[in-house]
Amino acid sequence: MTQLHPRDHRANRLLAALEPEDFAYLEPHLEIVDLLKGQVLYEAGDTIRYTYFPHNAVVSLLNLLEEGGSVEVAVFGREAVFGLISALFTRESFGRYIVHIPGTASQVEIEWVRESVNACPRFRLLLHRFTEALLAQTFQTVTCNAVHTVEARCCRWLLSTHDRVDQDTLPLTHELLAEMLGVQRPSVSIVLRSLQTAGLISQRRGGIVVANRAGLEEVACECYGKIRRSYE
Repeated sequence: MTQLHPRDHRANRLLAALEPEDFAYLEPHLEIVDLLKGQVLYEAGDTIRYTYFPHNAVVSLLNLLEEGGSVEVAVFGREAVFGLISALFTRESFGRYIVHIPGTASQVEIEWVRESVNACPRFRLLLHRFTEALLAQTFQTVTCNAVHTVEARCCRWLLSTHDRVDQDTLPLTHELLAEMLGVQRPSVSIVLRSLQTAGLISQRRGGIVVANRAGLEEVACECYGKIRRSYE
Protein backbone atom coordinates (compact mmCIF):
# COMPACT_ATOMS: atom_id res chain seq x y z
CA MET A 1 0.00 0.00 0.00
CA THR A 2 1.27 3.45 -0.93
CA GLN A 3 1.80 5.58 2.16
CA LEU A 4 0.35 9.07 1.98
CA HIS A 5 2.04 12.13 3.43
CA PRO A 6 1.26 12.32 7.18
CA ARG A 7 -0.31 15.77 6.69
CA ASP A 8 -2.83 14.42 4.20
CA HIS A 9 -6.27 13.75 5.74
CA ARG A 10 -6.44 10.49 3.80
CA ALA A 11 -3.37 9.17 5.61
CA ASN A 12 -6.07 8.01 8.03
CA ARG A 13 -7.54 4.84 6.57
CA LEU A 14 -11.12 5.58 7.62
CA LEU A 15 -11.04 8.93 5.84
CA ALA A 16 -9.33 7.27 2.86
CA ALA A 17 -12.17 4.73 2.69
CA LEU A 18 -14.87 7.40 2.35
CA GLU A 19 -16.65 7.84 -0.95
CA PRO A 20 -15.43 11.02 -2.71
CA GLU A 21 -18.67 12.93 -2.12
CA ASP A 22 -18.76 11.98 1.56
CA PHE A 23 -15.13 13.02 2.01
CA ALA A 24 -15.87 16.31 0.23
CA TYR A 25 -18.74 16.93 2.66
CA LEU A 26 -16.51 16.48 5.72
CA GLU A 27 -13.18 17.83 4.43
CA PRO A 28 -13.85 21.60 4.88
CA HIS A 29 -14.24 20.99 8.62
CA LEU A 30 -11.11 18.87 9.07
CA GLU A 31 -7.98 20.48 10.53
CA ILE A 32 -4.56 18.82 10.67
CA VAL A 33 -3.04 19.03 14.16
CA ASP A 34 0.18 17.83 15.75
CA LEU A 35 -0.13 15.35 18.60
CA LEU A 36 2.84 15.50 20.97
CA LYS A 37 4.37 12.63 22.90
CA GLY A 38 2.81 12.42 26.35
CA GLN A 39 0.03 14.87 25.47
CA VAL A 40 -3.24 14.14 27.29
CA LEU A 41 -6.12 14.96 24.98
CA TYR A 42 -8.89 14.06 27.39
CA GLU A 43 -9.12 13.01 31.01
CA ALA A 44 -11.91 10.74 32.26
CA GLY A 45 -15.11 12.75 32.48
CA ASP A 46 -13.92 15.60 30.23
CA THR A 47 -16.42 16.90 27.71
CA ILE A 48 -15.57 15.67 24.22
CA ARG A 49 -15.29 18.62 21.82
CA TYR A 50 -13.24 17.14 19.00
CA THR A 51 -12.99 13.84 17.20
CA TYR A 52 -9.54 12.77 15.94
CA PHE A 53 -8.55 10.66 12.94
CA PRO A 54 -4.85 9.78 13.55
CA HIS A 55 -2.37 9.67 10.67
CA ASN A 56 0.91 8.40 12.10
CA ALA A 57 0.33 9.10 15.80
CA VAL A 58 -0.59 6.34 18.27
CA VAL A 59 -2.97 7.15 21.12
CA SER A 60 -4.02 4.93 24.02
CA LEU A 61 -7.22 5.02 26.03
CA LEU A 62 -6.43 4.30 29.69
CA ASN A 63 -8.79 3.40 32.49
CA LEU A 64 -7.48 5.04 35.68
CA LEU A 65 -7.67 3.07 38.92
CA GLU A 66 -8.37 4.62 42.32
CA GLU A 67 -5.02 3.48 43.74
CA GLY A 68 -3.22 5.39 41.01
CA GLY A 69 -2.53 2.72 38.42
CA SER A 70 -3.97 2.48 34.92
CA VAL A 71 -4.95 -0.18 32.40
CA GLU A 72 -4.90 0.20 28.64
CA VAL A 73 -8.39 -0.28 27.22
CA ALA A 74 -7.81 0.49 23.52
CA VAL A 75 -5.18 1.77 21.07
CA PHE A 76 -5.86 4.08 18.14
CA GLY A 77 -3.75 4.68 15.06
CA ARG A 78 -4.25 5.36 11.37
CA GLU A 79 -6.97 2.70 11.16
CA ALA A 80 -9.11 4.45 13.73
CA VAL A 81 -11.05 7.42 15.02
CA PHE A 82 -11.31 8.36 18.69
CA GLY A 83 -13.40 10.73 20.75
CA LEU A 84 -16.43 9.71 18.74
CA ILE A 85 -18.35 6.91 20.41
CA SER A 86 -18.58 8.49 23.86
CA ALA A 87 -19.36 11.88 22.31
CA LEU A 88 -22.37 10.45 20.51
CA PHE A 89 -23.88 9.44 23.84
CA THR A 90 -22.78 11.16 27.06
CA ARG A 91 -20.24 13.58 25.51
CA GLU A 92 -17.93 12.56 28.38
CA SER A 93 -14.58 10.84 27.91
CA PHE A 94 -14.51 7.20 29.03
CA GLY A 95 -10.94 7.55 30.30
CA ARG A 96 -7.60 9.23 29.61
CA TYR A 97 -6.56 9.59 25.98
CA ILE A 98 -2.78 9.97 25.89
CA VAL A 99 -0.37 10.20 22.94
CA HIS A 100 2.35 7.55 23.08
CA ILE A 101 3.82 8.02 19.61
CA PRO A 102 3.73 11.59 18.30
CA GLY A 103 2.47 12.48 14.86
CA THR A 104 -0.42 14.17 13.15
CA ALA A 105 -4.19 13.72 13.05
CA SER A 106 -7.24 15.21 11.40
CA GLN A 107 -9.30 17.02 14.03
CA VAL A 108 -12.97 17.91 13.58
CA GLU A 109 -15.57 19.37 15.92
CA ILE A 110 -17.94 16.69 17.14
CA GLU A 111 -20.99 18.63 15.91
CA TRP A 112 -19.74 18.35 12.31
CA VAL A 113 -19.19 14.62 12.70
CA ARG A 114 -22.75 14.24 13.93
CA GLU A 115 -24.04 16.25 11.00
CA SER A 116 -21.97 14.20 8.55
CA VAL A 117 -23.23 10.95 10.06
CA ASN A 118 -26.81 12.12 9.56
CA ALA A 119 -26.21 13.46 6.04
CA CYS A 120 -24.02 10.64 4.67
CA PRO A 121 -25.43 7.12 5.15
CA ARG A 122 -22.25 5.44 3.85
CA PHE A 123 -20.15 7.39 6.34
CA ARG A 124 -22.52 6.27 9.07
CA LEU A 125 -22.16 2.64 7.94
CA LEU A 126 -18.37 2.94 7.90
CA LEU A 127 -18.34 4.24 11.48
CA HIS A 128 -20.68 1.44 12.57
CA ARG A 129 -18.28 -1.11 11.07
CA PHE A 130 -15.35 0.60 12.79
CA THR A 131 -17.21 0.44 16.11
CA GLU A 132 -17.67 -3.31 15.63
CA ALA A 133 -13.93 -3.70 14.97
CA LEU A 134 -13.10 -1.63 18.06
CA LEU A 135 -15.34 -3.81 20.23
CA ALA A 136 -13.70 -6.90 18.75
CA GLN A 137 -10.28 -5.43 19.60
CA THR A 138 -11.35 -4.74 23.19
CA PHE A 139 -12.84 -8.23 23.55
CA GLN A 140 -9.70 -9.87 22.17
CA THR A 141 -7.37 -7.72 24.30
CA VAL A 142 -9.19 -8.68 27.50
CA THR A 143 -8.80 -12.34 26.54
CA CYS A 144 -5.15 -11.84 25.59
CA ASN A 145 -4.25 -10.17 28.86
CA ALA A 146 -5.84 -13.04 30.79
CA VAL A 147 -4.30 -16.06 29.09
CA HIS A 148 -1.24 -15.21 26.98
CA THR A 149 2.40 -14.80 28.00
CA VAL A 150 4.11 -11.44 28.38
CA GLU A 151 6.37 -12.35 25.44
CA ALA A 152 3.45 -13.05 23.09
CA ARG A 153 1.60 -9.92 24.21
CA CYS A 154 4.73 -7.81 23.80
CA CYS A 155 5.15 -9.05 20.22
CA ARG A 156 1.51 -8.22 19.54
CA TRP A 157 2.07 -4.65 20.78
CA LEU A 158 5.26 -4.25 18.72
CA LEU A 159 3.55 -5.52 15.55
CA SER A 160 0.48 -3.34 16.07
CA THR A 161 2.70 -0.30 16.54
CA HIS A 162 4.73 -1.23 13.45
CA ASP A 163 1.48 -1.29 11.46
CA ARG A 164 0.70 2.26 12.51
CA VAL A 165 3.98 4.02 11.73
CA ASP A 166 6.09 4.34 8.59
CA GLN A 167 9.40 3.14 10.02
CA ASP A 168 11.07 0.08 11.49
CA THR A 169 12.38 2.04 14.49
CA LEU A 170 9.59 2.28 17.03
CA PRO A 171 9.94 5.09 19.61
CA LEU A 172 9.04 2.81 22.49
CA THR A 173 10.70 2.51 25.88
CA HIS A 174 10.73 -0.35 28.37
CA GLU A 175 8.68 1.80 30.74
CA LEU A 176 5.98 2.47 28.16
CA LEU A 177 5.70 -1.17 27.13
CA ALA A 178 5.47 -2.21 30.77
CA GLU A 179 2.67 0.30 31.35
CA MET A 180 0.75 -0.81 28.25
CA LEU A 181 1.12 -4.50 29.07
CA GLY A 182 0.32 -4.04 32.75
CA VAL A 183 3.52 -5.71 33.96
CA GLN A 184 6.71 -4.70 35.78
CA ARG A 185 9.55 -3.11 33.80
CA PRO A 186 12.02 -5.95 34.54
CA SER A 187 9.62 -8.41 32.89
CA VAL A 188 9.61 -6.35 29.71
CA SER A 189 13.40 -6.00 29.77
CA ILE A 190 13.80 -9.79 29.98
CA VAL A 191 11.41 -10.31 27.05
CA LEU A 192 13.12 -7.70 24.89
CA ARG A 193 16.56 -9.18 25.57
CA SER A 194 15.23 -12.57 24.51
CA LEU A 195 13.74 -11.15 21.30
CA GLN A 196 17.01 -9.37 20.55
CA THR A 197 19.06 -12.55 21.11
CA ALA A 198 16.72 -14.31 18.67
CA GLY A 199 17.42 -11.61 16.08
CA LEU A 200 13.82 -10.40 15.96
CA ILE A 201 14.54 -6.88 17.23
CA SER A 202 17.44 -4.63 18.13
CA GLN A 203 17.42 -1.97 20.81
CA ARG A 204 18.66 1.58 20.60
CA ARG A 205 18.47 4.46 22.99
CA GLY A 206 14.78 5.43 23.16
CA GLY A 207 13.71 2.99 20.48
CA ILE A 208 13.18 -0.60 19.36
CA VAL A 209 14.01 -1.66 15.80
CA VAL A 210 11.94 -4.37 14.11
CA ALA A 211 14.59 -6.60 12.53
CA ASN A 212 12.51 -9.67 11.64
CA ARG A 213 8.80 -8.98 11.35
CA ALA A 214 7.93 -12.50 10.21
CA GLY A 215 9.68 -13.88 13.28
CA LEU A 216 7.73 -11.55 15.57
CA GLU A 217 4.49 -12.74 13.99
CA GLU A 218 5.44 -16.33 14.78
CA VAL A 219 6.02 -15.51 18.45
CA ALA A 220 2.97 -13.25 18.82
CA CYS A 221 -0.29 -14.74 20.01
CA GLU A 222 -3.29 -15.30 17.73
CA CYS A 223 -4.82 -12.05 18.99
CA TYR A 224 -2.63 -9.92 16.74
CA GLY A 225 -3.97 -11.52 13.57
CA LYS A 226 -7.57 -11.53 14.76
CA ILE A 227 -7.52 -7.83 15.65
CA ARG A 228 -5.84 -6.88 12.38
CA ARG A 229 -8.34 -8.86 10.33
CA SER A 230 -11.22 -7.15 12.15
CA TYR A 231 -9.99 -3.73 11.02
CA GLU A 232 -9.19 -4.88 7.51
